[in-house]
Amino acid sequence: MVSLDEYYENIEDYENIAVRYNVVMYGPALKPEEDPEVAEILPEDPMKREIALAVLHGDMNLTNEKTQEGLDAGGDPVDLINNALMKGMDSVSALYTKGIYFLPDLMLSGDAMMSGVNLCESSMGHKADSKASVMSFAVEGDPHDIGKNLVVMFLNANGYDAVDLGRDVPAADVVEKAKEVNPAVMTATALMTTTMTQFEVIVAALQEAGLDIPVGCGGGAVRRDFVEETPQTFYGVAAYHMPKIADAIVDDGKTWEDIRNEYQDIVGEYVKGYAE
Repeated sequence: MVSLDEYYENIEDYENIAVRYNVVMYGPALKPEEDPEVAEILPEDPMKREIALAVLHGDMNLTNEKTQEGLDAGGDPVDLINNALMKGMDSVSALYTKGIYFLPDLMLSGDAMMSGVNLCESSMGHKADSKASVMSFAVEGDPHDIGKNLVVMFLNANGYDAVDLGRDVPAADVVEKAKEVNPAVMTATALMTTTMTQFEVIVAALQEAGLDIPVGCGGGAVRRDFVEETPQTFYGVAAYHMPKIADAIVDDGKTWEDIRNEYQDIVGEYVKGYAE
């Protein structure tokens, strides 16, 4: 058997082959916190910055350690949530939007942030105030919940009380929970063509109960034209859009019709599904 060193010695013009196969490194890799957009988001206060960086790096143990240090030093729990933990998650969202971070990064950082939030809430003795409640679920018959989980994570990271109903949720359960929590908006996800027909069933059940709650509908097989056949709905393109849409509903009084007409302006970027 030929050794690796002998193999390389027998290759002619090795440098060009390396370049051709894109293995030449052009300087050190950029750290997440060195991204220009992230650098603007991260707090300047050293203590808060350490917490935000721990979230950005998806390190739950370090997030807990730094959050506890901040609490022990007299830090205000609400301030640490809003200006340290959530700033870390805002940075993660920025990198995810750019395609630099991916689903595993989101999940690790989301878990780290929520663990830090739990420490702060334990210190306060109650849950932190939220902007509003938002219900999220995967529709009846659909066991796929990754998209829904991302929506919940982004909502929690942006100060909303994300009420997670889980997956395979019947319309009757949606109505019952909506009466209990009075959400500002709800999100329904479906991956399969056979389950996305539940959107219409859910809206009909809500209307029968007299609940005029906007329903964001999305998922792998879902299309805008299909969603907009049903009133009271809008087509949700990406999980990270949902906090901005919720802000538009809660802060600006936007209706489901407004969301349909102003989606790109509300989320602040070009969205192929709404570009026609």
